[in-house]
Formats: sequence, structure tokens, C-alpha cells
Amino acid sequence: MPAFALASLRPTQLNEEILEYIEKVQSTFAPFGGRFRVHGAEPEVLEGEWPGSLVIVEFPDVERARAWYASPAYQEILPLRTRNIEGETIIVDGVGPDYDAARTAARMRAARG
Repeated sequence: MPAFALASLRPTQLNEEILEYIEKVQSTFAPFGGRFRVHGAEPEVLEGEWPGSLVIVEFPDVERARAWYASPAYQEILPLRTRNIEGETIIVDGVGPDYDAARTAARMRAARG
């Protein structure tokens, strides 16, 4: 089942460290099967507030997403971003191709009693 690393990043002044991070980050995904799905897009906000840009990286599974984040290659460049850009980063399991929200609701309804 796919997993995703998501980052919500606040606007900042572009500098050399950020550019170096951007140049190097994609190569850290390869050993873990990761690929950009969204990179730095400004979301169209339909509800609430969203104070920045969005990054989504897809991995084949949550174990590989975690392994990428903990990898020496990524940890080496991570400070280039964290010193310069505020934001949050999460890893989340995705759903498989046969996922059906109605079946999930039925299980939830049955568990509720």
C-alpha cells in the first residue's frame, strides 16, 4: 500500500541553502522508491487557512517512507531546510486501489453497535 511524506512549508526568503536542499533532495528518494507527487505547489484553499506551500512524496509503503526520512543521505541535507523554512512534515499510509469509503463507514457503523 502506498505511503506519503507530506510537508506544509511557510514562505521564506530563497537562499543558497534552500537551493542546495532542492537540488539534492530528489536523489535521496531513489533508494526507497520515492517520487514527487506535488512539489512546492500553492494550494487552492477551499476551507480554512493554509499558510504556505505543499510537498507530497509517494513511497511504495510506510516502511520505505520512514527509512528514507531516517537515511543518512536525507539527514545530511535536512538541516539545509529546517534552518531556513518553518513547517510540518508527516508520513501517512495511503489506501490501496480497491479502497471503498462506504465499506469503511459500514465497518465503523457496525463497530459502534
